[in-house]
Amino acid sequence: MESEAGKNSVLVIPCSGIGKVQGLLSREATYLATDEVAPDMTDTLCLALLVKGDEDAVAKVQTHECITIDGCAKACARKNTEIAGGRVAKAVQVADALKNHRGTQPGTSAILTVDGWSVAREIAEAVAADAVCLQAGEEVAP
Repeated sequence: MESEAGKNSVLVIPCSGIGKVQGLLSREATYLATDEVAPDMTDTLCLALLVKGDEDAVAKVQTHECITIDGCAKACARKNTEIAGGRVAKAVQVADALKNHRGTQPGTSAILTVDGWSVAREIAEAVAADAVCLQAGEEVAP
């Protein structure tokens, strides 16, 4: 059962991105946003459940503002959220965040470096700022 606070939360949906550091950055940024940076404003769900057509997951994306975080240009999180009838208020690309950190070695598909955690936190903080705007009824730049 979803709590009262969870009813207005912004859903942050990461890609699965197994085998690539960008996928790990996507997931860790999501967990930072939902667990530490903005736990009262954000929530997440399993992308695989959404892809599978799980009724609860589909209903959740259809009734919440969504921010997707994709590791690569295939944009699986964004595309599958839209296919399920969700409104993607913001689509974040990890590659765009990494452009601001040229030469940084963020880690591997399994472990982030200190630099990688810094990038993940930067993404999480941007997501939290967007969640504040969305909860206030404001639009965010796509």
